[in-house]
Amino acid sequence: MDKIFDIPLFDMIISLSHVINIIDNTSTTHQEQVAYISYRLAEELDCSEKQRKNMVLAAAIHDIGAFSYKDRAEILEFDIREKPKHAEIGYLLIKEFAPLANIAPIIRYHHSKWNYGHCLSYRGKEVPIESHILSLADRIAILIDGEFDILNQRTNIIEKIKEHSGVRFNPTFVEAFLNLAKREEFWLRSVRPNIIKRMLMSEFNTIKIRLNLDGLLNFSKLFSKIIDFRSSFTATHSKGVAVTAQKIAELMGWLEDDYRRMKIAGYFHDLGKLAMPKEILEKPGKLTQEEMGIIKSHTFYTYEILDPIKPLEEIKEWAAFHHERVDGRGYPFHRQGDRLPTGSKIMGVADVFSAITETRPYRSAMSQDRALDVLTSMVESGALDSEIVTVVNDNYRELNFIRNKAQGEVITEYSNTL
Repeated sequence: MDKIFDIPLFDMIISLSHVINIIDNTSTTHQEQVAYISYRLAEELDCSEKQRKNMVLAAAIHDIGAFSYKDRAEILEFDIREKPKHAEIGYLLIKEFAPLANIAPIIRYHHSKWNYGHCLSYRGKEVPIESHILSLADRIAILIDGEFDILNQRTNIIEKIKEHSGVRFNPTFVEAFLNLAKREEFWLRSVRPNIIKRMLMSEFNTIKIRLNLDGLLNFSKLFSKIIDFRSSFTATHSKGVAVTAQKIAELMGWLEDDYRRMKIAGYFHDLGKLAMPKEILEKPGKLTQEEMGIIKSHTFYTYEILDPIKPLEEIKEWAAFHHERVDGRGYPFHRQGDRLPTGSKIMGVADVFSAITETRPYRSAMSQDRALDVLTSMVESGALDSEIVTVVNDNYRELNFIRNKAQGEVITEYSNTL
């Protein structure tokens, strides 16, 4: 029977929100703050429970399509242009993951202007009313400056929102905001991350999403596609590692459920690179010592992004420990011996194998002889596991064919989407 994972919806949303916030540490609570304001507006407007939950879910990940620093800078401006690219990308990402597909349209249109009621549809598609509530909540959050006392800001925020009533925002929703704005507690809670997290937890902690291995694979692909939009190079590497790690585990005699989970871990393994500057990720040549220090943090971020999702504990370790070494001199946790799982060792070999056999913008792929020399040398230096490298050596052509085919598919998908 296919293994079932019961994942709390709250944990899933926090993990996705963490991905968004990790890209730009200047606004590390923006998603949650918008979720809180949306929740309070929904209460004030007497929205149904279903509307309220969908709106808060959408708000918590509404900027999931903003992966360049240019996108992040744009969304922090109050007068953002209508229909920015990140909203469409967010829609494309979320609509493919069935458990969250119903909130995708809310994300797609969350920058739609009310335009005196003329924006209830766009190019023949209905604009959900939740999108307009989210739009208002998002812009209220943008106007809040965390450097200053919140109660001394509210007059200016209120005037700015009133100024755009009718044109940008639904006047009924603005009126609901003005009622909320009279209450000091609304403002004080809106800037307290611990209170916001408690609210989100109480709203969603009892809801679980049941995923079999295919569903979990789709969830991991959602994360991989997030990397896709940030850097096409990083995305091809992730899929190469995923299929290589799965095949190595299969060749080593792992059960089907286990080697399929290894593929999932492969899609997750470089999530932390979302926190890395793109110019370092795609630098054509050797990194400086300072740049290498930055890159070394990416596996820590992979661990932190996945950590809230407790049913993925083992997958998290396989993914996040891929730069640990057999001799304990890896990074960032310095695991070794029994504290370094076999799955993590497989991922480490698959990561090196994919890196040296794939073509990169600044160099060609290594030949078979050269690649195997590198892997053998890393066994001798205490970095990689000898048994796993032997499996690669004995099955090199098959592994390289699988990796190359998978990465070619990603390049086609990436080009078609953009």
